[in-house]
Amino acid sequence: MAGLFEAEEEQSLVSAINTTPLVDVMLVLLIIFLITIPVVTHTVPVTLPREVNIPTQTKPENVNISVDREGGIFWNREAVAFPALLDKMKTVAVLVPQPEVHIRGDLDVRYEFVGRVILACQRAGIAKVGFITEPPPRG
Repeated sequence: MAGLFEAEEEQSLVSAINTTPLVDVMLVLLIIFLITIPVVTHTVPVTLPREVNIPTQTKPENVNISVDREGGIFWNREAVAFPALLDKMKTVAVLVPQPEVHIRGDLDVRYEFVGRVILACQRAGIAKVGFITEPPPRG
């Protein structure tokens, strides 16, 4: 009979919560956070440029190039093809002092068309190229 009472005591329910799996999960999460946080916060130390809005001073010798949304290139309001643009850029690049090139790209123009103008400036040896944009609304 004594063995029967011992079996009943062993089979009694334990009302305590087993926290071992919870501790295991928390330790795994802690290790994951300790490993990933330095990776996320690690960056290359660089000095970023500050935004400066300098109004452009339009000079008569500056070259204004416009690119419409279809990719048409205009040299001071005159339509020009890409090979002719490169030739004009080369003639302007040898002037002293070298004029600035201001590119006015349409809001919906593909980057490819503006990139062609920049490529022509680079091939011709133009030192100063700028983009003309609308100022942000105040307020």
